[in-house]
Amino acid sequence: MGVVPTWDAQEDRRRAYSSSRPRGGDRPGDHGYRAGKLDPVGARGHPNTWRTLDRSTSATPGSAGGKRNRDTRSASGETAGTSATLGHVGGRLPGTPGAHPGAYLKGPPPFRDGLESGGRVDKVAEEEKEAIFKNFLLSIVRELPPICPDVRQKQRIAIDTLPPEMKAPIPPEPILPLRNKTAKELLDDIEKARLTGDWKIVHDFYLTTFDSFLELNAAFKRDPNAPFNTTDDSGINSKFVNTIYDSLLNTPQEVQKSVLKGIINSLLREWKGPRTKDDLRAYFILVQNPQYTGISTYVIFAHLLRQIATLSEADHHFLVHWFKKLSQKRFKQLIDRLLQFISLRLFPAKPDELPPLAKCAWWIPSATKVLALLNAANSLSNPAIIPYTDFYNLTLDHIDIMEEYHIWQCYGNSHRFSFCQFPFILSIATKKMIIQRDSEHQMITIARQSLVDKVSRRQRPDMNLLFLNIKVRRPHLVSDSLDELTRKRTDLKKKLKVTFVGEAGLDMGGLTKEWFLLLIRQIFHTDYGMFTYLKDSCCHWFSSLKCDNYSEFRLVGALMGLAVYNSITLDIQFPPCCYKKLLSPPIVPCDQNATVGVAALSLDDLHQVMPELAHGLEELLSYEGNVEDDFYSTFQVYQEELGVIKSYNLKAGGDRIPVTNQNRKEYVQLYVDFLLNKSVYKQFAAFYYGFHSVCSSDALMLLRPEEVEILVCGSPELDMYALQRATQYEGYTKTDLTIRNFWDVVLGFPLELQKKLLHFATGSDRVPVGGMVNLNFKISRSEISTDWLPVAHTCFNQLCLPPYKSKKDLKVKLTIAISNAEGFGLE
Repeated sequence: MGVVPTWDAQEDRRRAYSSSRPRGGDRPGDHGYRAGKLDPVGARGHPNTWRTLDRSTSATPGSAGGKRNRDTRSASGETAGTSATLGHVGGRLPGTPGAHPGAYLKGPPPFRDGLESGGRVDKVAEEEKEAIFKNFLLSIVRELPPICPDVRQKQRIAIDTLPPEMKAPIPPEPILPLRNKTAKELLDDIEKARLTGDWKIVHDFYLTTFDSFLELNAAFKRDPNAPFNTTDDSGINSKFVNTIYDSLLNTPQEVQKSVLKGIINSLLREWKGPRTKDDLRAYFILVQNPQYTGISTYVIFAHLLRQIATLSEADHHFLVHWFKKLSQKRFKQLIDRLLQFISLRLFPAKPDELPPLAKCAWWIPSATKVLALLNAANSLSNPAIIPYTDFYNLTLDHIDIMEEYHIWQCYGNSHRFSFCQFPFILSIATKKMIIQRDSEHQMITIARQSLVDKVSRRQRPDMNLLFLNIKVRRPHLVSDSLDELTRKRTDLKKKLKVTFVGEAGLDMGGLTKEWFLLLIRQIFHTDYGMFTYLKDSCCHWFSSLKCDNYSEFRLVGALMGLAVYNSITLDIQFPPCCYKKLLSPPIVPCDQNATVGVAALSLDDLHQVMPELAHGLEELLSYEGNVEDDFYSTFQVYQEELGVIKSYNLKAGGDRIPVTNQNRKEYVQLYVDFLLNKSVYKQFAAFYYGFHSVCSSDALMLLRPEEVEILVCGSPELDMYALQRATQYEGYTKTDLTIRNFWDVVLGFPLELQKKLLHFATGSDRVPVGGMVNLNFKISRSEISTDWLPVAHTCFNQLCLPPYKSKKDLKVKLTIAISNAEGFGLE
């Protein structure tokens, strides 16, 4: 397995640029693992604190502002929420003098969702037992020892503070009972029970199997005598686990209730101190139970999640690697159950079916931290088990996310939970809103100070101070834009307004978009020399030619930042590694000499830029002959610059170091680093500073590189039916024959022509954040001859369509227009 990673490297990275942060909070891990280090719950908080499971309260009921009960949180873990896992039980059961929770291990009382004890009982006694047990689950906080941070600032049970009777020594490896039932025998028993109606054998098997962690291991461990103490193999018979759970949902309710009873017994066992690998296997099995889709099981599910969330970092390390072994189907089902659990806890359809939120504020942090383990497992898998977007919880789009953001920013002075600690769960739309509102807040602060200064000097306030006003001449578009952005660098966070000198017109959004389109088209033209278009990868990359002034690269970076802030989708084709570099680091260091824009890139990243070269390097790595004799290469590479071949050493004395079978991996890594980092460092550093001059926000730490790309360029996923529903009409109605013919033609287009249509009408073939509805696409009636082709106003996402009399004529004219859109039919 290797040594469990520590936080030392992370502390070093924090110190490197922590002084640059205007507010508290460190970058939360968007996938839980960074540079080979495991963040056990996939989130990172302030360097001087550690997140807690419970939530402290910022406003009591009835206080000003009406804060949500969800925000009842505690720094010490001693508020209305519980402060330890259900398994850490001590003291007596409320309402039953002398009773201990262990009394339920042989048969739990009725549970609030309708579980019943075996045998006949008196109805009154049954109701009393149910009330006792319900009160026990909801008031267990008073019976449990507190959680406190240890020297590693990780929440653990304070074992040393427990009473002597509750302390448990580290147990020896238990001797598992012999359980020989196979999947086939279980299926035979279930089939027989269906035919006879006698489910006793099946009922007893499920009840016994889930009654304790010991029985779970006896039933599902492949070899009871083998330790299976590695991250590579959990030792669990996964097929048997899947068979048992798949069959469970097709059994009578009494059988399903027996499983829940058994799980209650398992979770109520005495706290044993350090967990064994058998305990981890039991948690791994229990969390896959499909019964947790029902809200009536959420109390049990919550306590299971809490026990998993409070495991040690080393135990989380094992679970992450075991989660990687789940099939895509099982993995996705588990994710969906956890997301649904969070959503229904936040917005329950019937609030009375769940305990009061104030008494279970730890539910959501526990579920989110278990989700973080699964997110770490997904990120470690190559390829990923599921898309990262499957972790988005769209319910969170409807909460006060800026409150969550402010809690996270003030994390250095608070122990409160915030969803911003776990950005993988926030949708791209939510993250964009955070960035925009944070930038708006900074802009308003600057503008307010400017107005106050004017008034204090008894000068007339100028409302133009609220905007970033850009004035450019069309013949000098690039130079004028560079001068304006340089001169107004302190105003870049203000709302953008563009004026073309000598042209009448008020910028209502159209002029701004035209300015972006014209400027990007000119800068990225191959004749301009700043970027090289690579046909093999269909993307642009930075020119490695040296120059005296890199200010134009800074301009491109600023344009990208302005586009994000002003919700403009740019037609830019950078490879994904560009956005990795753009977030390296996500916060600009105070030290002007600090390295920026350098990421740890691999051969996979080079594939996205120079696929042929990457393929050649792969062949070098897999070559079975003598590399030194057959390739005769050294640690020196060559590049052509303005017709002159120049050589560069990949390391000191590289021209005298031959590439051999032993050092070829180092050669490939240094070559990749040279091509994607070192050879374009000055160009990309200027680009980096330009982008962050606009988007200098802590919110950038919430983003993945893929999400930055979507913010800048939009999503490549097209949904033309959604576009049809969101389209507005001028001079037409959606029932007109021309419009019906238009959509019949467009929906029948292949994907390539649909992209061309979108590019023809909007200037980009990508969809902005939020979907097609945010395109504001409009079809207008054009009162010209039907012999003419359609015309597009890309600045307004408007298509002018003549009233063609037939579908065939419309299809021919539209196809010609969108297939010859460059420099034709555009305004």
